[in-house]
Amino acid sequence: SSFLTDGAAATLVMSEEKALQLGYKPLAYLRDWIFRGCDPFEELLLGPTYCTNDILAKNKLSMTDIGVFEIHEAFAGQILSNLAAMSSQSFADKNFDGKVVGTVDVDKMNTKGGSLALGHPFGATGSRLVTTASRRLQMEQEQFALIAACADGGVGHACILERYDN
Repeated sequence: SSFLTDGAAATLVMSEEKALQLGYKPLAYLRDWIFRGCDPFEELLLGPTYCTNDILAKNKLSMTDIGVFEIHEAFAGQILSNLAAMSSQSFADKNFDGKVVGTVDVDKMNTKGGSLALGHPFGATGSRLVTTASRRLQMEQEQFALIAACADGGVGHACILERYDN
C-alpha cells in the first residue's frame, strides 16, 4: 500500500486572464472533472475506472487521446484492478453497456513516480497529481492528461487537463 507521508501542497487555479494579469505562466487548462460514489463494499477502490469512463465519454475522448496519465495508487492491488477493469470486456458488459473504457498506456502512467513510490500525503495527493500532470504536459508536449483517484468510502474522481501553449 502507499505509505502515509507528511506533505503540503498548493495549486493555483484561476482564469487565464487573471493568471496573465498577475504575471503567472499557466501550465494547463482544467477542462473537466467528475466525482462519483461507488459501492463501498464491492467497488470501494474502482472509482478511477468509473470516473475515467464518464469523463472520457462526456468529452468525446478515448484512451488514445491521452498523452499523460496520473493515477493515484492507493494499493498495488487497487491500481492493478483498475487497469484490468478498464480494459475488461466482461466489466464493460456489466457496467458500461459493453463499451470498454480502454487500455492505459503504462509507459505514460505515473512516469515521475506514483503514490506507491512517493507516498500518500493525505490532503496533498490531489495537488501533487495535478502539478505533476501539468508539468508533464509541458515537458512532453502532450495535449491531454487524465488524472484519476479513489478515496475512502467509495469515492472516485477523474479530471482532464489540457496543455496550455506557452
